[in-house]
Amino acid sequence: MSALAFMNFALIVAFVAMALGQIMAMIRLVKGPSTGDRILALDTMVINAIGLIVLLGISQGFRIYFEPSMMIAMLGFVSTVALARFVLRGDIIE
Repeated sequence: MSALAFMNFALIVAFVAMALGQIMAMIRLVKGPSTGDRILALDTMVINAIGLIVLLGISQGFRIYFEPSMMIAMLGFVSTVALARFVLRGDIIE
């Protein structure tokens, strides 16, 4: 098996694994028994979306996909913290 064929196979497996993780996180977001589970599912979906964007950049060979993934990571972290603070305290800014 050549290196290029192995890389393509690894990318396909990674895309499938990320897509399955995204689907399972969506199910937990909808069915989650508590609000905390839903917040964690949303954070997991952000992480999976970042992984899918990075995999897309690797598969297409463009570096431009890495900058948006970093911005999504920063916004995802801030939104998760803000949502958790809102659920715990009822307000975001003190």
